[in-house]
Amino acid sequence: MNETVHSLQAPAGRPAAKTRAPRRAASPAKTLAAAPAPTRTNDPARTMAGILDVATTEFAEKGLSGARIDEIAAATKTSKRMIYYYFGSKEGLYLAVLEESYRRMRSIEAQQNLDDLPPEDALRRLVGFTFDHHCSNPGYIRLVMSENMERGSYLAQSKIIQELNVPAIGAIDKLYARGVAQAVFRPGLDPIDIHASISALTFFNVSNQHTFGLIFKGDTHSKRAQAARRSNIVEMIVRFMRAP
Repeated sequence: MNETVHSLQAPAGRPAAKTRAPRRAASPAKTLAAAPAPTRTNDPARTMAGILDVATTEFAEKGLSGARIDEIAAATKTSKRMIYYYFGSKEGLYLAVLEESYRRMRSIEAQQNLDDLPPEDALRRLVGFTFDHHCSNPGYIRLVMSENMERGSYLAQSKIIQELNVPAIGAIDKLYARGVAQAVFRPGLDPIDIHASISALTFFNVSNQHTFGLIFKGDTHSKRAQAARRSNIVEMIVRFMRAP
């Protein structure tokens, strides 16, 4: 699970770069009304899903500014016209990719059946799942990093992002309340802060793996190192929340 925000600072002695106001993602609905229907509409849902899959990789690898609609169209054997028909604009496609990435994360997260486990076991499963998901989906991490480079300006235009993430906090709140009631977890913690702590530790493991490994010359990529890191993160969160 993740909503980690990376702040960007200018190097010492240099002024911070000016940020331009983001283009508003064009509404697909408005585009549908304005543009003629594309010629290939045998299976619109499948076509849109294919475009999203390829666009996810394109935006994750190159960011919003570096991604090219021409390359997405070529890889999906569609056309720029069809992509604009479904998503309105490059920015509209980028926003759809962000929303779909969060939706997939929350959908898998909801399958963890935390209510079926004792509070501490459920917490361990949640943290372990988040660690595993991030390790297995570096593209998701890069997308979140890319949107933080944009200061979250495109995600702010989403009408569903808040709704997508409410269940994540709700699950932690419910889990934590059970633990407090059973004197397993210490009282006084905020579910959003718990979420942020889990996100920070698991997100960093992927987002900074290359620079961290190069600087400290550690064997951070091996299965053994990752297993040890996973265990340590789970234990840190459990000990942070555990009642005295």
